[in-house]
Amino acid sequence: MPASHAQVGEQVALPFVTIDRTEVTIGQFDRYVRATGTVTRAEKEGGGFEYGAGWERRSGWSWRQPDGQAAHSDMPAVHLDFEEAQAYCRWAGGRLPTGAEWQKAGFTESRDAPPAPWVKGRTYPWATGDSPQGANTREPDPWPRAAPAGATRQGVNGLYDMGANVWEWTTDAQGQERRTVGGSWWYGAFNMKADVVAFKPANFYAVYIGFRCVYDPQAQPSSQRKAQS
Repeated sequence: MPASHAQVGEQVALPFVTIDRTEVTIGQFDRYVRATGTVTRAEKEGGGFEYGAGWERRSGWSWRQPDGQAAHSDMPAVHLDFEEAQAYCRWAGGRLPTGAEWQKAGFTESRDAPPAPWVKGRTYPWATGDSPQGANTREPDPWPRAAPAGATRQGVNGLYDMGANVWEWTTDAQGQERRTVGGSWWYGAFNMKADVVAFKPANFYAVYIGFRCVYDPQAQPSSQRKAQS
């Protein structure tokens, strides 16, 4: 089921950073493309990648058609490399998060008055809380592949899909690679854990890598960000 409109494009203000409530969606990325004329590498280079007998290029797959066919606008935007994700975030008035920012937002409840059962100051073992149940992994769940933004269980700090659904880019660097966090629908729940360290080439793009943005204080008026979301 698609997420409610109110969830997509919302940000959550935490004491250390403001972060997108959901992964950036096809609909949001489409508005960016219409405004900037961007053509992504997956579109120019013949399609994005999926893992089969090694990494295999899929003709026609891109953020527009992540699995080769039309997708709902609330699906996460994928087949985007690190620089393409960073460019979107800058356009939206933000940036990609550091690994530390992402992990703190995803695992440590920081809201002043979180609703039950969340406890301020507690660091949870999973982004979904005390268990990975409700996340979109390769374990049995309602989603055979990616899930729409906001369709899975809401987690720590009221965020969605900080564990699984699609990997998310961060700015942590290891040579020409950048850290991806959170795991994805392709993997079991083990890749949701905070101690998983995974790096991918910054110029890589695939069917299960997406992103979300963070926003520094007063980097852009919230009304302007809302208009773009």
